[in-house]
Amino acid sequence: MYTRICRKLARGCMWLGIAGIVGLICAVTWQVFGRYVLNSTPTWAESLALLLVLYVTMLGVAVGVRDSGHIGLESFLVLAPEGLRLKMEYLIHALILLFGAAMAYNCAFLAQSVWSYRLPTLWISEGWKYVPAAIAGVLIVMFSIEHLIALAQGREVEPAWS
Repeated sequence: MYTRICRKLARGCMWLGIAGIVGLICAVTWQVFGRYVLNSTPTWAESLALLLVLYVTMLGVAVGVRDSGHIGLESFLVLAPEGLRLKMEYLIHALILLFGAAMAYNCAFLAQSVWSYRLPTLWISEGWKYVPAAIAGVLIVMFSIEHLIALAQGREVEPAWS
């Protein structure tokens, strides 16, 4: 059941990422159109594009952790004996879990600390710049737990896109 929840979350992140990329393309297109055709640059479009890049990137990072699309810390483990390989995989996923937890906590703290400040071109809180990293940290923790459970059960986590 936990795997199904994580898979649905990862797929949802992928769909949100696609929507974010479409929004990013629209914002940049409008910015270029406004600048070169209307001769009136919409200043909010650049800020929106930068914010959308943060959301798309952080959601992609979380899904990359779940689908083992990260830098491949396990690359050399294929040469190791089975017992060592299993222990190292546990260690790797535990370290990724700790990183995700630290990322979630610290980015949530940053978001809270600047929540009263406004982005002048979007008229929203500056804290929204740190929210995607906090969400990604929580998702990384959840997906790392899924990997640890899968290791204990002797199975692989199926990618969200399959």
